Amino acid sequence: MANKQVWTATGRRKRSSAQVRMTTGKGKITINGVPVSEYMPYETLVMDIKQPLTITNNDDKFDIEVTVKGGGFSGQAGATRLAITRALIEYDANTDQTREDSYRKILKKAGFVKRDPRVKERKKYGLKKARRAPQFSKR
Repeated sequence: MANKQVWTATGRRKRSSAQVRMTTGKGKITINGVPVSEYMPYETLVMDIKQPLTITNNDDKFDIEVTVKGGGFSGQAGATRLAITRALIEYDANTDQTREDSYRKILKKAGFVKRDPRVKERKKYGLKKARRAPQFSKR
């Protein structure tokens, strides 16, 4: 059996962390050993995960295995999307990056390359949440 080439990458979003193993294949995506459509409860999250593959016309070119931990489904989907984006950039690393059809330029224009830095703000003392103050009573 010939060695398959593997591209790996890590993505993070909120409290989630995703590690991706991308190999040439038929377009099968599994998250923690479960098919992506069964793991994610909403079809919009599945579409969100597949966006980097769709925009670069690689929907049925790679098999992707994802190991994701922490956070909720939205954060996990964002972490997985970033990891897939980074794996695609690693796959395309040998081509000329100044060309308009390089994966990095396509994905950067779509806004997938940058990590989303927004995380939950910490709770402050004397408040109910990060900014929510207790109800004021005049009498």
